Amino acid sequence: MQTAINETIKKTALGKQADSILRTCVHCGFCNATCPTYQLLSDELDGPRGRIYLIKQALEGQSVTDKTQRHLDRCLTCLACETTCPSGVHYSHLLEIGREWVEQRVSRPWHDALKRRALRLILPYPKRFKPLLRIGQWLRPVLPFKVRKNIPVHQPATLAWPNAQHSRTMLILDGCVQPGLVPNINAAAAQVFDRLGISLQRATGCCGAISQHLAAPEEARQVMRHNIDTWWPLIEAGAEALVITASGCGSIVKEYGYYLRADPNYAKKAEHISTITRDISEVLAALDLSAFQAVGKNRKIAFHAPCSLQHAQKITGVVEPILASVGFQLTGVPDAHLCCGSAGTYSILQEGLSQRLLEAKIYALKSESPELIATANIGCLTHLASVAAIPVVHWIELLADVDNRAKPSRFPKP
Repeated sequence: MQTAINETIKKTALGKQADSILRTCVHCGFCNATCPTYQLLSDELDGPRGRIYLIKQALEGQSVTDKTQRHLDRCLTCLACETTCPSGVHYSHLLEIGREWVEQRVSRPWHDALKRRALRLILPYPKRFKPLLRIGQWLRPVLPFKVRKNIPVHQPATLAWPNAQHSRTMLILDGCVQPGLVPNINAAAAQVFDRLGISLQRATGCCGAISQHLAAPEEARQVMRHNIDTWWPLIEAGAEALVITASGCGSIVKEYGYYLRADPNYAKKAEHISTITRDISEVLAALDLSAFQAVGKNRKIAFHAPCSLQHAQKITGVVEPILASVGFQLTGVPDAHLCCGSAGTYSILQEGLSQRLLEAKIYALKSESPELIATANIGCLTHLASVAAIPVVHWIELLADVDNRAKPSRFPKP
């Protein structure tokens, strides 16, 4: 694609990067075929190719308006387009540049700006999020249905964290909303790893994704720097990997090296953390899981592969063989590449589109009558669970549940 980016912008690091990405695009349109919003709206500007044109025009000096902002806001950042693109366009990086550029030039309505600010001030901080969540859950029975359906049912922490200390140690990211929403996920991971002779040590902190995706990149980088300062002593003490159970967090932490590449004080450390970060499936796929081979008892389950797992991290066909190897029967899921509509804060900020995608995803997941749905990301889990008539769990809970040493099984009766 030919470009004519404003020379002042082009001289900056972001301008050079944007120009390089834009020139990679050959505007073939293959991306639109797998773009969820394009499929829903049939609008060129609500597909990756159209959004790329909007960003190009903005960086070339053309005026940007609320229309530009609206079409960029509607992007899920699911990155199915990157999986499809034959030219290797780094659409996610270009989108972040475009969103930041537009955010600085187009004022939002006060209520929209307030909502986005509130999300950035509450969700990344467990000490703020968890009490507000509990209040909402306490009031849930008396709230209108439209409000109640967006507040997940309280799930108490019932799994114990293992006390054994093993020679192999890894870190596991607590994250921000996951401990409040489903506190058993990381405890389940710790129990599974304990049986495999590995100790998991908690690494606290929000990954920075919320600020990054809401066009506050410097705020996100500050979060990343704080995390590095917090995690680094644990890494120096011998932790061999940073394990992440929320694939949305994993997709960001694996890019710490990219986001802090220009920071002389953090670039090397950030790159190292990106290098040792692993989705939990990547670690377990390399281990002997024969001790778990009978836990599935041939139960039928549907696996929902989050976009952050299959498109952002490019991890496909890893979780499913693990579940099959321990005795689960996996059902087919039509259009498994499509987003469920959660996409971080998208389900809050773009509720209409999000609900349409959710309806289609639930229909696909239930198409072969599974007993439950398993997924790999906390956002997808709570989003799917808000409407699913069958249980929705993180897949690592399935391995720990049947172990049954710390709590009763959450499986439905066969």
